[in-house]
Amino acid sequence: MLRKFNFLSLFILCFLIISCGSKNAKKSSPFSVEISGNQQEFKLHDQINAGVKSRENIPIDSLALYLGNDRLQYKGNSNQLNINLDNVKLGSFPLKFVIFSEEGTDTLVKNIKILNDKAPVIYTYEIVNTYPHDITSYTQGLEFHDDFLYESTGLRGQSKLRKENLETGEILKEIKLDDQYFAEGLTILNGKIYQLTWQSGEGIIYDLESFEKTGIFSYNHSKEGWGLCNDGEVIYKSDGTDKIWVLDPQSLEEKGYIEPTHHKSSATRLNELEWVEGEIYANTWQKDGVAIINPENGAIDGLIDFSGLREKVTQHEQLDVLNGIAYNPETKKLYVTGKNWDKIFEVKIVKK
Repeated sequence: MLRKFNFLSLFILCFLIISCGSKNAKKSSPFSVEISGNQQEFKLHDQINAGVKSRENIPIDSLALYLGNDRLQYKGNSNQLNINLDNVKLGSFPLKFVIFSEEGTDTLVKNIKILNDKAPVIYTYEIVNTYPHDITSYTQGLEFHDDFLYESTGLRGQSKLRKENLETGEILKEIKLDDQYFAEGLTILNGKIYQLTWQSGEGIIYDLESFEKTGIFSYNHSKEGWGLCNDGEVIYKSDGTDKIWVLDPQSLEEKGYIEPTHHKSSATRLNELEWVEGEIYANTWQKDGVAIINPENGAIDGLIDFSGLREKVTQHEQLDVLNGIAYNPETKKLYVTGKNWDKIFEVKIVKK
């Protein structure tokens, strides 16, 4: 019994010594980074003034700077770095200083936020035409293709994929999803329909002509599916957070993201997406506003106020929020609707 106790005591003692030794052996970086004024928030086109110091007078061979995964150019030397924020993405990112010296490579990080340098332009709308819409349709995604309207409707046990005639509201083709799914946004690219589901962690791929299910794809970074659109090459996906993900069109993997940001903060709860003449239109869930987003850097350059539009449809108990943006690139016309709205509106966007 005594031998067992001594052996156990010795084992615990060795473990504690090794643990303590490993903590003490962990060497902190001999370098430090200082940003002028300890500033953490900047605007597009601002300049960051920073310096890298060595507590042990170790010469710095070279530096590399990264904003997230994007490499930045800078002027000056390690004592005075001038970093111009001209061609950068907006939002919250780690600013990484990679320091090369005779001691090896050190990476130091400062977390910063970059806002747009101007307030978004505010727009309103004029109703041009009104078209019928199924009042039972819980609209989640809306998109034009070859003059036909494609719609994804939500709610578990009621989710559908539809092809419709805009003028008459006639449903030309429809399939119902399995009851486990709560359908969300959709987009069409290269003869395929991509439809998101909300919390199932996967999207569904269909053949455009037959509506036959040809595959599924997983969300590899985001947890939820909200909205989809595409620019003819890549697919953009919202997930309710402050990110719009950029998806590889072949693997559907989320390769990167933009963070929609205006002059005061980043935006969240962006839902239905639509690609409109080089910009992303995104409605904010439970709001009457649609953000106009620069897909290159995430800048929210405009906001469309659709207040009052919901009052122009039939009022009933299941009536819900604005959700559904469709742009016809052939006619250059924009359409909006909402969940359980009995109308689709063709609108003209005008500056307030």
